[in-house]
Amino acid sequence: MDSILVTGNGPLNGEIPIAGAKNACLTLMPATLLSEDPLTLTNAPRLSDIRTMSELLRSLGAEVSSLAEGRVLALSSHALTSHRADYEIVRKMRASILVLGPLLARDGEAQVSLPGGCAIGARPVDLHLRALEALGAEMDLRDGYVNAKAPAGGLRGGDYTFPLVSVGATENALMAATLARGTTILRNAAREPEIVDLARCLRAMGAQIDGEGTSTITIQGVERLGGATHRVVTDRIELGTYMLVPAICGGSVTCLGGELSLVQAFVDTLERAGISATETEGGLLVERKGDSVEAVDVTTEPYPGFPTDLQAQMMALMCTARGTSVLEEKIFENRFMHAPELTRMGARIDVHGGTATVHGVERLRGAPVMATDLRASVSLILAGMAAEGETLVSRVYHLDRGYENVEAKLQAVGAKIERVST
Repeated sequence: MDSILVTGNGPLNGEIPIAGAKNACLTLMPATLLSEDPLTLTNAPRLSDIRTMSELLRSLGAEVSSLAEGRVLALSSHALTSHRADYEIVRKMRASILVLGPLLARDGEAQVSLPGGCAIGARPVDLHLRALEALGAEMDLRDGYVNAKAPAGGLRGGDYTFPLVSVGATENALMAATLARGTTILRNAAREPEIVDLARCLRAMGAQIDGEGTSTITIQGVERLGGATHRVVTDRIELGTYMLVPAICGGSVTCLGGELSLVQAFVDTLERAGISATETEGGLLVERKGDSVEAVDVTTEPYPGFPTDLQAQMMALMCTARGTSVLEEKIFENRFMHAPELTRMGARIDVHGGTATVHGVERLRGAPVMATDLRASVSLILAGMAAEGETLVSRVYHLDRGYENVEAKLQAVGAKIERVST
């Protein structure tokens, strides 16, 4: 099994290219199920999750080709052969549930296994099901599968208010509503850039959508959607992660392709900690203003608040900050599993429920640690780059789900990091 070996060193300098957004691409790929015409996605990230979604779509009869060294995905669903998303594929990734809405909208039926994924909380799919029921779908949960049927004549427009903001449920309902008869209004909808990116792609396919990026999205159903070519938006979580490289190690790093608008709340927090982020022609230039950073409090919130997917990485930074910081997790339970691993490296962290109190230390120490989920894995790498000695991060298959070429990107700015077999 692969592990990542990190040796702490001094300031890091250079450029890190930021890939297309994993979470956006995983949502855009199922959109091919809405049309018989081809859908081409450019700026696609090369990740194991993308391969899993490709496998799932192929199991339904879609054609998926990876071009330009994986940067371009050519998809076509002109002849679907199945409406069943099997457990053996779905269990690998929670985003698999996003085939439910498109299958229902196009063919009026779907059988989708309840999903698996990272162990960072229950993340139930009930919000997805309730939203689709508001469009007329009938849901039956049997033997670990969602068995869904649309009424005669297909889905119909509806007015639905999400009881909680949910990115995935918003995406599922948005895709389904594009082919529903009449007008659909989604209230308390998620506002993430990935939602905006999906709406832009669907609009290019012929959908009629207004209000994406706000909490109320209005969709006027159309009879059919066509094909399109769409560029996947920049990955704001990868961007935020690599912005922390000069923050925790010192130095100056330009994140190529980065935009302030994607990570404004995160940038505001970094500014308070003593980190500057300046938009340049090529991306975002990030520098630490002093010899160390100041402790700041963080509360995760739905977009445009501080992203839950950057909480673990921010905790790694706070471990060596001056003072005490409080990190409050309001999106997912069980998302402090990286804290005990950071403690093995000399961090001082107290966790009580959804709150972690971090007392900054002068220096972390390298140690063998274990990744528990995708974002936790990269937080341990960041901590290792700021620690004395060597840090061995095991179970990095989590890492490969969401970050491409981590070692190469960090080596390019001077980090001492390599992948080893253990």
